[in-house]
Parts: sequence; structure tokens; C-alpha cells
Amino acid sequence: MKNLIDKSELISKLQTLEGLSNDERSSLIGLLREHKKYGLVWEDKPEDVEERLRESLPVLREVKDKAILSDEPDAPNHILIEGDNLEAITALSYTHEGKIDVIYIDPPYNTGNKDFVYNDSFVDSEDSYRHSKWLSFMSKRLKIAKKLLSDKGVIFISIDDNEQAQLKLLCDEVFGRNQEVAHLIWQKRKGGGNDSVFVGTDHEYILAYKKRTEANEAKWRVPYDAEYLKRYKFEDNRGRYYYDTLSRPGLNNPIIYDVVCPDGSIIKDGTWQISKETFDEGLKTGEVDFVRNKNGGFTVMRKVRVPEEGKVFRSIITNVSNKDAADDMERVLGNKKAFSNPKPQVLVSQLLELPFNSKDLTILDFFAGSGTTLHATMQLNAEDGGHRQCILVTNNENNICEEVTYERNKRVIQGYTTPKGQKVEGLKQNSLRYYKTDFISRDRTQKNMRDLVAAATDLLCIKEDLYEEQETFGRFKLKPQLARYFRSSSAGLQGKNDGQKHMLIIYREELIDEIAEEIKHLDFGGKCLKIYVFSPGRYPFTDNFREVADKVELVALPAAIYDAYQKVLPKRKEKLFAEASEEQETKIPADLFEGQGV
Repeated sequence: MKNLIDKSELISKLQTLEGLSNDERSSLIGLLREHKKYGLVWEDKPEDVEERLRESLPVLREVKDKAILSDEPDAPNHILIEGDNLEAITALSYTHEGKIDVIYIDPPYNTGNKDFVYNDSFVDSEDSYRHSKWLSFMSKRLKIAKKLLSDKGVIFISIDDNEQAQLKLLCDEVFGRNQEVAHLIWQKRKGGGNDSVFVGTDHEYILAYKKRTEANEAKWRVPYDAEYLKRYKFEDNRGRYYYDTLSRPGLNNPIIYDVVCPDGSIIKDGTWQISKETFDEGLKTGEVDFVRNKNGGFTVMRKVRVPEEGKVFRSIITNVSNKDAADDMERVLGNKKAFSNPKPQVLVSQLLELPFNSKDLTILDFFAGSGTTLHATMQLNAEDGGHRQCILVTNNENNICEEVTYERNKRVIQGYTTPKGQKVEGLKQNSLRYYKTDFISRDRTQKNMRDLVAAATDLLCIKEDLYEEQETFGRFKLKPQLARYFRSSSAGLQGKNDGQKHMLIIYREELIDEIAEEIKHLDFGGKCLKIYVFSPGRYPFTDNFREVADKVELVALPAAIYDAYQKVLPKRKEKLFAEASEEQETKIPADLFEGQGV
């Protein structure tokens, strides 16, 4: 029997071994020190997108001509991001860390049948690293997803038998084994499908995990349907109920006692579901009743009340199938095959209703596909008057983002005509904004930092949910390359406490003193003006705004962005040479603003 090599000896040798970079040496030592007792172990497979993120920071740029804007001032702003989802959710880690209430994703199932692309190549069933690639792919995204979830947040993940077992273990590792809420089974088809050698598979799974152990202590309920309520056919001043017979002769442990009926007759040695004390209390409150039976005697009944909060959701979902998803595609886009294997809008709607009583939620789907999650979100809002907001992320492979995801939800908002000629009114109380991912170098030169702040404007609008740009700030007409001002409504600044939000972005620190002076004369209706200001370090120029400190909230950029990204970005590779010196700073023009008014 071979002697086991002492790990500490190997680590000592690695520390002195020549020809290794510090990163390589650190990785090898880290592998040696790993000692996993339980859980998944897989071969980590680098992604091209991950390598790109080692050198670049992702930002989002709005495609203005694709914006669909509602005339309703309170319309929720939904967001569609075209780009690799790892890059997009990295950007969202700055705008939405801890802010997402519900995530629903329908990732590739890794069937080996051209459904999972890794580094621009399909992963087929013969790939010996097939499962490792999928786990590497999913683990990176789920770790960021956890950071995006709010403390009460929940994630739903659709999957089938190809990766269900691995996904369960991965989610146990990422979210915690005690954080699983449910392991739902969805019956996706009913009958037919004789395509299996052994057993026909009619179902898929939906795994649900929560962010915190203490989250979502309230019961998950769903509204009653008419069929369910038929049994509750009686009603009194306490609500709807049905009668349940209290006598249970077949009980294994019957409770036996005598009961005196209203006519004086006695039920001798009756076998009952409840104790004598509970029975007597029920008689006093009216929850226990005597009902005449067909023999002229009395049957003892208990009133079973319909729970006010709704019925418990069941772990097996049978009321919606993949045919419904195909019908959704045909009805809205006129083509059942517009997207392969979409999820039914009703199925996603049911999931989005589960976790909270609130109708004001932020929802994310970063495997957006055909855009079902946004369609479901808008339909729910229309049905219950909610103000849910949805963020979709998908790539544009085969023009999916533009021609399916975007086009579908554009029609849902604006209205459409079905292939059968039926006109469907649009859900016009929704706005949809379209973004693409872009990149700024991670090198922290002065130029790159300024470029990042300038490019981050769309990120800041998403973060603050503020999109209405104003040409003027107080008496000044702003130059967009120097400063930009956003406000949540067109009402004035003169003392109106109407729930407005205000955001000012200062790209050149030379403007600060003049802006601080102008703020003295402005009234923001009791709200704080959020000021994002370029700073080479972390200092947001607090002293300059000291006299208006009660009116402003200051954030130094790009430090705030770097801090958020640092939590999720892959480590950079070690450079052989030091970075070149920072570029020469450009001089600020003498005329800070375009002009002054009265």
C-alpha cells in the first residue's frame, strides 16, 4: 500500500517551485487545501465571457428607438437587456444588489441535443465534461443571483431529469440546504408522447429556494377558483363554510362520549373527531351543529370555514401544459414555433403570485427566452392593479431578443390581433426599455474612470428608476457632457411634496461649488437630491456641500461601481508589466453651463 503524501509537503514545494505565476501557484495550493466532505465536485471549465470580464467592466446602454413608453405617469418601467447574462447580471449587481424579490429562470436543460451552448459551441451528449460545463455555467450565475435577491427573495428554477439532481445539490450549496422552499413537479403534457423506450416523461421540475432562513414566514396561498369554492355552499355572518360529519366510526383512536341532541335523544358512545371540551365550545359558538338526516334523526356536523387568505399551493402543477405555451406563441406572434420550448404564461403567473402578498415587486429572469416572465408580470398587474416591475436578460442568438422577446412584449403592451382575427387590447399601463451590454476597460486610468462614469448614466437611471431628463437645473441650462439632471415628474421644484425623486450626475468636479450654491435656492419638496459625482478616489466632496447637507445624498463614482463589481467579477490575471502612466487630464471649459436664466 502506497504511503499517502503529506499535503503540507506538497504545498511547501509548490511555494518554491519556479516557472509558476503567483495566480497559478495560488490556484494549485487552493486545490490542495480543499477538503469537501459532502456536495458536488466538478471540473471548473472557463468561459469566454468570464475571461472577457477579467479585463472589462460591463455597462448597459439604452437603445432609445426601441423604448415603449406609457402615457401613464405611474407605469412600471420594465427592462429588457440584450447580451450575455453573466455580463448583464454583473451590471445588475450594482443597480439591484439585494433588491430583487422574485427570480424565475428556465436555463438550458443540457439534454445534449443542441440546447446548451458553451463558448460558442453546442455541448453534445458525448462530451465527457458535459455536466462540469453546465455546473460551471450555472454556479457562476446562481452566486450572483443570490446577491441580487432581497432578504425576503425567492428564486424559481425550471429543470428536467438531465440536471435535476445536480441542480438540487448546487442550489443546496449556493443558497443553503435549509433554504429550499419547494420541489415542484409540473405536468407539462397530458397523454400521448410515446417517444420513450421505457417510461414516458410527462413532467418537469421547478426548484424554489429562498434567500434567508427567516424569510417568507407568511403562508403561501393562491386565490380560490370557482370549482374549489363549490363545496363551501353555506354562509353565515362569519363567512362561507361546508358541513363535515364529526362522527368517525373507523378512526384508529376514536374519542368516545355521549352527545345529547336538541330533541333530547342521546347518541350513546359516539366516536368523534374532537374532544368533549372542543365539542362543547363548538356548540356555544355555533361551529358545531345538529342537522336532520333522512332517517329523521340528527347528524352532528362541524362547520369547515374557507381560509380567508386562500388555499395552499400544491406541489404538483396539473392545470397548465406546454400546449398552453405553444398557444401563447401562436396567439401573440402568430407562430407556434417562434421559440423552442417556451414556458406557459399562466404557469409563470402562478409562481409569481406565490411568495408575497405585495403587488409591488421587482422580478428578474436572466434566461428570458421568449419573454414569458414579462408577459406574466404585466398580466398580473392588469388583473390585480399591481405595480410589479420586471427585468429580462437574453442574448440575441438567431435574433431571439429582437424578434421574439421584444416583439412579443411590444405586442402585449400595444395590442395585437390573433391569427383568428380577434383583437386583443394592449396592456398600455407599462413601459419597456431596451438595453445592450457594453464594456469599459478595468484598468483604472483617469480616462477609463471618467469613461466609466459617463457610460454608467444608464445604469444610474435603472438603479434609481428615474428616466425623465431635465434640460435645466434651477437657473442653469446644463451641458450633458458636464452634468445631467433627472426628475420623476414634470412638476416644478417650488415646494411641492408630491413624491418626486431627483438625481443629479456631475461628471466634472469643477462644477461642484456652483452647483452647491444653486442648491441653496432650490426646494425639492422635502426629498433628498441624489448626487452622483465623479471623484478620483472615494471622497464625494462632502465639505463642498456642507451648507446644503440636509438636501443632498452624495455618492462618489466610480468607486461605488468598482466596489459592487469587485464582489462578483473574476480575478484579473497577473500582468507582466506595470500599467502605463495615467493620461493627461483635459481642462474644463471656462463656460461650465450653456447659459443662465432669471
